[in-house]
Amino acid sequence: MSERDQREYDIVLYGATGFVGTLTAEYLTRHAPQGLRWALAGRSSGKLERLRERLAAIDPAAAGIALIAVDSTDSEGLRRLAASAKVVATTVGPYVRYGHDLVAACADLGTDYLDLSGEPEFVDVTYVRHDARARETGARLVHACGFDSVPHDLGVYYTVRQLPEGVPLRVDGFVRASAMFSGGTFASALGQFARGPQMAAAAQDRRRHQPRLVGRRAYAPVGTPHYAGEVGAWALPLPTIDAQIVQRSARALERYGPDFRYRHYAAVRTLPVAFGGVAGLAGLLAAAQVPPVRAWLSSKLAPGEGPDEQRRARSWFSVRFIGEGGGRRVYTEVAGGDPGYGETAKILAESALALAFDDLPATSGQLTPVTAMGDALLKRLQRAGITFRVAAVR
Repeated sequence: MSERDQREYDIVLYGATGFVGTLTAEYLTRHAPQGLRWALAGRSSGKLERLRERLAAIDPAAAGIALIAVDSTDSEGLRRLAASAKVVATTVGPYVRYGHDLVAACADLGTDYLDLSGEPEFVDVTYVRHDARARETGARLVHACGFDSVPHDLGVYYTVRQLPEGVPLRVDGFVRASAMFSGGTFASALGQFARGPQMAAAAQDRRRHQPRLVGRRAYAPVGTPHYAGEVGAWALPLPTIDAQIVQRSARALERYGPDFRYRHYAAVRTLPVAFGGVAGLAGLLAAAQVPPVRAWLSSKLAPGEGPDEQRRARSWFSVRFIGEGGGRRVYTEVAGGDPGYGETAKILAESALALAFDDLPATSGQLTPVTAMGDALLKRLQRAGITFRVAAVR
């Protein structure tokens, strides 16, 4: 057995008492393989004990789950946590504020790391600071393992596999969803809106450190608003991290062809709703630049709060992809339930199980979900109820 296999825990879930963390812990309690060695970690031992009692009501065996109390500012405590686990999955955001010490510990100690970060600045800073060390230790650092950005990253990968090899490929993604967001997600979004200069500086620094792609091209330009008749909706460019994640998978894998392009859109049925969405986003972006207004908005939905079970049960998402290349055109779809919480918890949990137990590509460093877990995660999510399907081929 390797040193990593002899560690005390297969998985440590950090931030387990938060909104998404609790859902992830419940999912693991219901679906983890027998014999899983795992621990709940977070800042408050009292909250961890109450969560364990809640999980024991689902499965009495959960009463034996280990608890690790450690603050996100306790760098030595985080190193001990990372040294005890094969995989650490964290829901503690905003990551740009709370995530640096944990990812540094995992990179240094050869521990696989997963998060839900849709924060481009954090992901770029992590690459510059920790990719080289993670390659040395064998650690896999995988960001965006929730609705940001697994359905899009795996969905494009699934679509590309339906197209010919060795030819230029073009894929467009169209996202539709009905869901609410939690206080933690809202706080993270406001924080990103307020850090435009820092995000731009981090992206520029990454470009200086990132190897150039030679002999191939993979790019993700911002599309233009338009009516997309093939999906029956107005297509609005989405300023999320998803397109960047897809582009990085395409840069890493030859299967995406010699010249690959991806564009990422929100699909909106009516023009008034499209205008309203643009105006609302612009207003939120402007408000986030004013600290007192940003603080007031954050107070309206505190971290740890989110939609109740009934509301999550009514939520859904659908991402439709149109891919073409080599004279072939394919229409695919990835679809599931509540995107921000139910399915995000499922994706994070299944990703952690994949890193802990599945036969995966021999990779290390900062990776995307596709380059780290690819087919194994695709199969896991299909078994878990997320739909990946080919709708049409022309």
